[in-house]
Amino acid sequence: MSQLRLLEYHDSWPEQFQHVAAELAAVFAPRGAAVEHIGSTAVPGLCAKPVLDVLAGVDSLREADDHRHALASLGFTYRAEYEDQVPERRYFVRAEAQTLRVHLHCVVRGSRLWRQHIAFRDVLRHRPEVMREYAALKRSLVLLHEDNKSAYTEAKAPFITRVLAGAASAA
Repeated sequence: MSQLRLLEYHDSWPEQFQHVAAELAAVFAPRGAAVEHIGSTAVPGLCAKPVLDVLAGVDSLREADDHRHALASLGFTYRAEYEDQVPERRYFVRAEAQTLRVHLHCVVRGSRLWRQHIAFRDVLRHRPEVMREYAALKRSLVLLHEDNKSAYTEAKAPFITRVLAGAASAA
Protein backbone atom coordinates (compact mmCIF):
# COMPACT_ATOMS: atom_id res chain seq x y z
CA MET A 1 0.00 0.00 0.00
CA SER A 2 1.32 3.47 -0.85
CA GLN A 3 2.20 5.91 1.87
CA LEU A 4 -0.20 8.78 2.56
CA ARG A 5 1.05 12.27 1.96
CA LEU A 6 -0.43 15.72 2.20
CA LEU A 7 0.50 18.63 -0.03
CA GLU A 8 0.13 22.28 0.81
CA TYR A 9 -2.61 24.01 -1.18
CA HIS A 10 -1.60 24.79 -4.75
CA ASP A 11 -3.15 27.53 -6.89
CA SER A 12 -3.20 25.21 -9.94
CA TRP A 13 -5.83 22.88 -8.43
CA PRO A 14 -8.90 24.89 -9.52
CA GLU A 15 -7.50 25.07 -13.07
CA GLN A 16 -6.86 21.32 -13.05
CA PHE A 17 -10.45 20.80 -11.94
CA GLN A 18 -11.69 23.01 -14.81
CA HIS A 19 -9.77 20.80 -17.25
CA VAL A 20 -11.44 17.66 -15.85
CA ALA A 21 -14.86 19.36 -15.76
CA ALA A 22 -14.56 20.23 -19.45
CA GLU A 23 -13.74 16.60 -20.30
CA LEU A 24 -16.72 15.39 -18.27
CA ALA A 25 -19.05 17.93 -19.88
CA ALA A 26 -18.25 16.33 -23.23
CA VAL A 27 -19.01 12.85 -21.87
CA PHE A 28 -22.31 13.77 -20.26
CA ALA A 29 -23.60 15.99 -23.11
CA PRO A 30 -26.27 16.65 -24.21
CA ARG A 31 -28.16 15.85 -20.97
CA GLY A 32 -25.31 17.17 -18.90
CA ALA A 33 -24.27 16.49 -15.37
CA ALA A 34 -23.67 19.04 -12.68
CA VAL A 35 -19.94 18.85 -12.01
CA GLU A 36 -18.51 20.15 -8.75
CA HIS A 37 -15.01 20.32 -7.29
CA ILE A 38 -15.15 18.74 -3.82
CA GLY A 39 -12.62 17.43 -1.36
CA SER A 40 -9.68 19.27 0.10
CA THR A 41 -8.25 20.46 -3.23
CA ALA A 42 -11.47 22.48 -3.63
CA VAL A 43 -10.77 24.53 -0.49
CA PRO A 44 -8.26 27.37 -0.88
CA GLY A 45 -5.55 27.13 1.76
CA LEU A 46 -6.31 23.56 2.83
CA CYS A 47 -3.68 20.84 2.66
CA ALA A 48 -4.72 17.82 0.63
CA LYS A 49 -3.76 14.40 -0.60
CA PRO A 50 -2.67 14.73 -4.26
CA VAL A 51 -6.19 13.90 -5.50
CA LEU A 52 -8.84 15.96 -7.26
CA ASP A 53 -12.23 14.85 -5.99
CA VAL A 54 -14.94 15.54 -8.53
CA LEU A 55 -18.67 15.17 -7.93
CA ALA A 56 -20.84 14.53 -10.98
CA GLY A 57 -24.55 14.93 -10.34
CA VAL A 58 -26.55 12.76 -12.70
CA ASP A 59 -30.29 12.16 -13.05
CA SER A 60 -29.89 8.48 -12.15
CA LEU A 61 -27.11 6.03 -11.41
CA ARG A 62 -28.03 4.28 -14.64
CA GLU A 63 -26.87 7.38 -16.46
CA ALA A 64 -23.44 6.98 -14.83
CA ASP A 65 -23.45 3.29 -15.73
CA ASP A 66 -24.29 4.18 -19.34
CA HIS A 67 -21.20 6.41 -19.55
CA ARG A 68 -18.64 3.87 -18.31
CA HIS A 69 -17.17 3.30 -21.77
CA ALA A 70 -16.85 7.04 -22.49
CA LEU A 71 -15.24 7.61 -19.10
CA ALA A 72 -12.84 4.72 -19.74
CA SER A 73 -11.79 6.44 -22.98
CA LEU A 74 -10.71 9.39 -20.79
CA GLY A 75 -8.64 7.09 -18.59
CA PHE A 76 -11.17 6.55 -15.79
CA THR A 77 -11.38 3.11 -14.23
CA TYR A 78 -14.69 2.05 -12.73
CA ARG A 79 -14.23 0.74 -9.19
CA ALA A 80 -17.30 -1.45 -8.58
CA GLU A 81 -15.86 -2.88 -5.36
CA TYR A 82 -16.74 0.36 -3.55
CA GLU A 83 -20.46 0.03 -4.25
CA ASP A 84 -20.78 -2.21 -1.17
CA GLN A 85 -19.62 0.71 0.99
CA VAL A 86 -21.55 3.45 -0.86
CA PRO A 87 -24.28 1.90 -3.04
CA GLU A 88 -25.71 5.30 -4.02
CA ARG A 89 -22.50 6.23 -5.86
CA ARG A 90 -20.61 5.13 -8.94
CA TYR A 91 -16.90 5.62 -8.38
CA PHE A 92 -14.17 6.07 -11.00
CA VAL A 93 -10.44 6.75 -10.64
CA ARG A 94 -7.96 8.22 -13.10
CA ALA A 95 -4.23 8.08 -12.51
CA GLU A 96 -2.17 11.24 -12.33
CA ALA A 97 -1.32 12.61 -15.78
CA GLN A 98 -2.17 16.16 -16.94
CA THR A 99 -3.80 16.67 -13.55
CA LEU A 100 -3.51 15.17 -10.12
CA ARG A 101 -5.07 11.74 -9.65
CA VAL A 102 -8.86 12.13 -10.06
CA HIS A 103 -11.56 10.46 -7.98
CA LEU A 104 -14.90 10.84 -9.74
CA HIS A 105 -17.99 10.35 -7.59
CA CYS A 106 -21.17 10.03 -9.68
CA VAL A 107 -24.27 10.48 -7.56
CA VAL A 108 -27.85 11.52 -8.14
CA ARG A 109 -28.00 15.31 -8.26
CA GLY A 110 -29.79 16.67 -5.19
CA SER A 111 -29.54 13.37 -3.28
CA ARG A 112 -28.45 13.19 0.36
CA LEU A 113 -24.90 12.26 -0.71
CA TRP A 114 -24.79 15.16 -3.20
CA ARG A 115 -25.95 17.63 -0.54
CA GLN A 116 -23.47 16.33 2.06
CA HIS A 117 -20.47 16.67 -0.25
CA ILE A 118 -21.43 20.23 -1.23
CA ALA A 119 -22.27 21.25 2.35
CA PHE A 120 -18.97 19.99 3.78
CA ARG A 121 -16.95 21.73 1.06
CA ASP A 122 -18.87 24.97 1.54
CA VAL A 123 -18.41 24.99 5.32
CA LEU A 124 -14.66 24.54 4.84
CA ARG A 125 -14.58 27.32 2.24
CA HIS A 126 -16.57 29.82 4.31
CA ARG A 127 -15.48 29.08 7.88
CA PRO A 128 -11.70 29.46 8.16
CA GLU A 129 -11.65 28.22 11.76
CA VAL A 130 -13.29 24.93 10.70
CA MET A 131 -10.88 24.62 7.76
CA ARG A 132 -7.89 25.14 10.10
CA GLU A 133 -9.26 22.56 12.56
CA TYR A 134 -9.73 20.08 9.71
CA ALA A 135 -6.19 20.74 8.43
CA ALA A 136 -4.74 20.09 11.89
CA LEU A 137 -6.74 16.86 12.17
CA LYS A 138 -5.58 15.69 8.75
CA ARG A 139 -1.94 16.42 9.59
CA SER A 140 -2.14 14.44 12.82
CA LEU A 141 -4.00 11.54 11.20
CA VAL A 142 -1.60 11.23 8.27
CA LEU A 143 1.20 10.69 10.78
CA LEU A 144 -0.85 8.15 12.70
CA HIS A 145 -2.11 6.24 9.64
CA GLU A 146 0.58 6.93 7.03
CA ASP A 147 0.36 3.37 5.66
CA ASN A 148 -3.41 2.89 5.93
CA LYS A 149 -5.65 5.12 3.78
CA SER A 150 -8.81 3.41 5.02
CA ALA A 151 -7.95 4.08 8.66
CA TYR A 152 -7.10 7.69 7.80
CA THR A 153 -10.46 8.16 6.09
CA GLU A 154 -12.40 6.45 8.88
CA ALA A 155 -10.67 8.57 11.52
CA LYS A 156 -11.86 11.76 9.77
CA ALA A 157 -15.51 10.59 9.79
CA PRO A 158 -16.50 11.90 13.26
CA PHE A 159 -15.24 15.39 12.37
CA ILE A 160 -17.11 15.36 9.06
CA THR A 161 -20.28 14.12 10.75
CA ARG A 162 -20.04 16.90 13.33
CA VAL A 163 -19.52 19.58 10.68
CA LEU A 164 -22.45 18.29 8.61
CA ALA A 165 -24.69 18.22 11.69
CA GLY A 166 -23.78 21.84 12.39
CA ALA A 167 -24.41 22.80 8.78
CA ALA A 168 -27.83 21.11 8.83
CA SER A 169 -28.86 22.84 12.04
CA ALA A 170 -27.73 26.22 10.69
CA ALA A 171 -29.76 25.80 7.48
